[in-house]
Amino acid sequence: MQQEELTLNILRNIENTPNQKSLAKKLEISVGKINYVLKALVEKGLIKAENFYQNKQKNQYKYLLTQEGFKEKLILTEKFIERKKREYDQLLAELENYKREKNEL
Repeated sequence: MQQEELTLNILRNIENTPNQKSLAKKLEISVGKINYVLKALVEKGLIKAENFYQNKQKNQYKYLLTQEGFKEKLILTEKFIERKKREYDQLLAELENYKREKNEL
């Protein structure tokens, strides 16, 4: 998974996932990698982490998108869609070539 795609997936899922372990499982990557990327996103100001003060486990956080995080999510989503459109067009062209080659045989 590319870094931008990983960042986008985290930004898309962070507010609806209860903890890092669940997010790692959902995205099929290690908890360590999730932790590393989340720390970087907090440092960039794209998400903020809030402690659950009423929780007995003080090391649990609630992650929220910041305004900058929301903007970045939109930018990355647009890039992702454009990349997928190019891939689709390329696959469509390959398919047409295969069909032509088949008809020439």
